[in-house]
Amino acid sequence: MTIAADDPTAPDVLDLLGEHLADMFATSPAESVHALDPTALASPAITFWTARDSAGALLGCAALKALGPSDGELKSMRTTSAARGQGVGAALLAHVLAAAAERGLRTVHLETGTQDYFAAARRLYERAGFVECPPFADYALDPHSVFYRLTLNAPAEPATGPTVARPAS
Repeated sequence: MTIAADDPTAPDVLDLLGEHLADMFATSPAESVHALDPTALASPAITFWTARDSAGALLGCAALKALGPSDGELKSMRTTSAARGQGVGAALLAHVLAAAAERGLRTVHLETGTQDYFAAARRLYERAGFVECPPFADYALDPHSVFYRLTLNAPAEPATGPTVARPAS
């Protein structure tokens, strides 16, 4: 699997993001859907990555939105149906957290749903060290949303290779 920055308007990515948005609206009230559309994901404040297999087939995507000089938000985590249960989500999450730490971010936030549909995502985030927190940025309390944050240990020196983000102790 290769994870690299990619174009959120590429045809196969558009299909995956369309599926993502459709599922979000099918499982949450419209006012509780905070997923970004492909145009928003192309913003300069957002870095968008895809995971692809050795043949170039799309496996999943994730994005990191800058919230400030030391804070970011995980957005648009999605694995294709065919790739679920194969570690793609965990690999994408580790990649985004490593990129966040390399950039000197101290905190990564995220919002996800409270419905059963989101249980696997919540378990993934909690295993990675995310803890529940109050709403952040422009979010408000919402019974259909749960908010998480992870405090990162920033690297002591500029990274010369891949780094792994670890929760601060």
